[in-house]
Amino acid sequence: MPELPEVETVRRGLAPYLENRLLTEVRLNRPDLRFPFAPGMTDRLNGARILRLTRRAKYILAETDRDDRLVIHLGMSGRFTIIDPKQTAENAPGMFVHAQETRPQHDHVVFRTEDGVEIVYNDPRRFGYMLMYGPKDEDPFRDVGPEPLSNEFSGPYLAHALKGRKMPIKAALLDQRIVAGLGNIYVCEALFRSGISPRRLAGNVGAKRCERLAVAVRDVLSAAIEAGGSTLRDYAHADGGLGYFQHSFDVYGRETKPCHTCSAAIQRIVQSGRSTFFCANCQS
Repeated sequence: MPELPEVETVRRGLAPYLENRLLTEVRLNRPDLRFPFAPGMTDRLNGARILRLTRRAKYILAETDRDDRLVIHLGMSGRFTIIDPKQTAENAPGMFVHAQETRPQHDHVVFRTEDGVEIVYNDPRRFGYMLMYGPKDEDPFRDVGPEPLSNEFSGPYLAHALKGRKMPIKAALLDQRIVAGLGNIYVCEALFRSGISPRRLAGNVGAKRCERLAVAVRDVLSAAIEAGGSTLRDYAHADGGLGYFQHSFDVYGRETKPCHTCSAAIQRIVQSGRSTFFCANCQS
């Protein structure tokens, strides 16, 4: 499932084709994805202008001039294809999120803009979903923590949020109520960079480690976004090229391989049903 850097890469790829564009047609080729589409979704979007395309946690948000927000979650297999009649085959933006060939029967949602561009959402497994909310609806992100790249996320914030928590720090960082959008890959990497064991209890991390951890989270996410995400299975970024951050992994997926810092073997354990990779010598 794409994590924050991959979703941000997709958002950046979509933005030039959707921001400040009028939607002349929105077509739903089935009644649902993981969940049913919102009642009247096409009526609310047809003729609306997308003012901004933003990201919250692992979700893409399209804000319209009708005070509606379309929330898109890519799930495990969701991907977009941009079809621009003005582009040639050589310089077309191509597919992103997943680089394998799409099949028309999985084209579930089609957005057409005033420029004649079609943005097609394809999702073979249908684990992704789209929902809408307006000013009178309950904010679906009301309980989500701060963005890890925002000013609200800091060492002091982390120290306060983790105080007294008995869960391992790895589990705490995956809790979206504490910090938004972090996933398994980048939590493993950030814990390594900050020298913190994934087994350490969250309440015992302490202020100094929290400061190091906040910096490491920012650094690893920024580096991953700059690299276009990580190529896991068939991920690709906006121009169809592959993300390259996986070549910079210090611990994730490197079980038994030597640590880049001390040469000790990287270990793998299972926490809450997920693989955790770390160096027992460098992380305490």
